[in-house]
Amino acid sequence: MTDKDSLVSGVARRYATALFELASEAGAIEATEAGLNQFMALVDESADLRRLIESPVFSSDEQVAGVTAVLGAAGIGGIAANFIKLVARNRRLFLAPSMVRAYRALTAAARGETVAEVTSAEPLSSSHVEALKAALGEATGRKIILETSVDPALIGGLVVKLGSRMIDTSLRTKLNSLKLAMKEVG
Repeated sequence: MTDKDSLVSGVARRYATALFELASEAGAIEATEAGLNQFMALVDESADLRRLIESPVFSSDEQVAGVTAVLGAAGIGGIAANFIKLVARNRRLFLAPSMVRAYRALTAAARGETVAEVTSAEPLSSSHVEALKAALGEATGRKIILETSVDPALIGGLVVKLGSRMIDTSLRTKLNSLKLAMKEVG
């Protein structure tokens, strides 16, 4: 992890922790998580919304106006909506996905669950998801919540992040290792 990645994850973690504490005091942990999940689903579906979140070209006022309209249209309110607007006002909207992931990890930990991020070259079937949950659950002794994503550049295999551990069985990594080994031999 680079220094920039560490800084970004630190900021995201601090925001998520503050949000978790606020939601906990209000008795709205699940409602806040549901609102954040609904917002992130909208981000995943809309290239325009993703651009609004990620692009530094938009001013803070434009981002706040944009997310306020989206939140209103989607019926997302309460702490989740206020949080997203605050993040936009503070020019940290590009970190929203990391903040939501960190919040999910905090809520999962509070429920005695562990979040595992799994990246595969192709979408996993439901039977593969269940088998992976079972294997990770057996290894950790905890209930596993999988967050899956697809990266065709992996070619095949999986990259699993579980807490501070990462297991990379992707073909891309294996081919890169082979390429390095061939250079050393040659």
